[in-house]
Amino acid sequence: MLIVMKSDATDSQIEAVLSVIEELGFKGHPMPGATRTAIGITGNQGAVDPSHFENLAGVAEAIRVSKPYKLITLDLRPEKTIVRVGDATIGGDELAIIAGPCAIESRTQAFAIAEAVRRSGARFFRGGAYKPRTSPYAFQGLGEEGLRILADIREAYGLKIVTEALDEAGVDLVERYGDMIQIGARNMQNFSLLRRAGKARLPVLLKRGLSATLDEWLLAAEYVMAEGNYQIVLCERGIRTFAQHTRNTLDLSAIPAVRRVSHLPVIVDPSHGTGRNFMVTPLARAGVAVGADGLIVEVHDQPEHALSDGAQALTLEQYDQLVSEVRSIHEVIAPAAVG
Repeated sequence: MLIVMKSDATDSQIEAVLSVIEELGFKGHPMPGATRTAIGITGNQGAVDPSHFENLAGVAEAIRVSKPYKLITLDLRPEKTIVRVGDATIGGDELAIIAGPCAIESRTQAFAIAEAVRRSGARFFRGGAYKPRTSPYAFQGLGEEGLRILADIREAYGLKIVTEALDEAGVDLVERYGDMIQIGARNMQNFSLLRRAGKARLPVLLKRGLSATLDEWLLAAEYVMAEGNYQIVLCERGIRTFAQHTRNTLDLSAIPAVRRVSHLPVIVDPSHGTGRNFMVTPLARAGVAVGADGLIVEVHDQPEHALSDGAQALTLEQYDQLVSEVRSIHEVIAPAAVG
């Protein structure tokens, strides 16, 4: 159920509604908007009687929700969510660029790339300390040492750190060293991990699963939000198809499709979406053109020597060119989106 408050509803009236929801054994999720606050209800196994709320002070209406998700929808929050990571944002007027290597391999490698990322004007640095690899013999990351290097990069360059957590203990570590928790494609439906991320104090970057439908992806975000963490960025990173000319198939249609349903910001990963260095920039341009709020791209100072995903990593020079091109496109697209 969705409780829509009147535009002049007071904080105490909102608190009174939340108290009634709690007394019924459910959980209330207030979402302040530009003109009014809406409150989503979760925890109910069946329909909730709207009469519990219709006569409460400050309530405009109580609406039954028939969709499988309640909190990620435009019904709850018509305004677009802007995710705040310290003094940086994703979903606002600025195109968010999250760049860095697939994996942190050494302090020298990470700092060389971070210098280029900072110089480009990007606000976010990505790098894996724990890597879920298909082969158990492939490089698995430096672990906590990698997280310490990432924290040092933040200290040196002011970049916000985006890094993946593979399990609940990993969330604890990312909270200690990072600024944003990445949930990778393989873990999109790791429900215990999603619930733990929902209780975290950091924003969450949720990648679409390898073969996930739009509903499955959005419901994964719903798991996080149901625990109280509303700062979520969705990431389209390509899905498995019959195509053999790319590592995955980047589904750019997902961007406007999500926009039609959800208030959450959406970014594109053209690196995993293609798996081919020469395809990354063209698909990044296309992602921005269809309205993505940002990009997450893999950059390496020596891609030919990368310990993971070197084939899809941009060189530092290629990265600089990508940033210049996508920002030019965004300058054209952004006014049209506002209008």
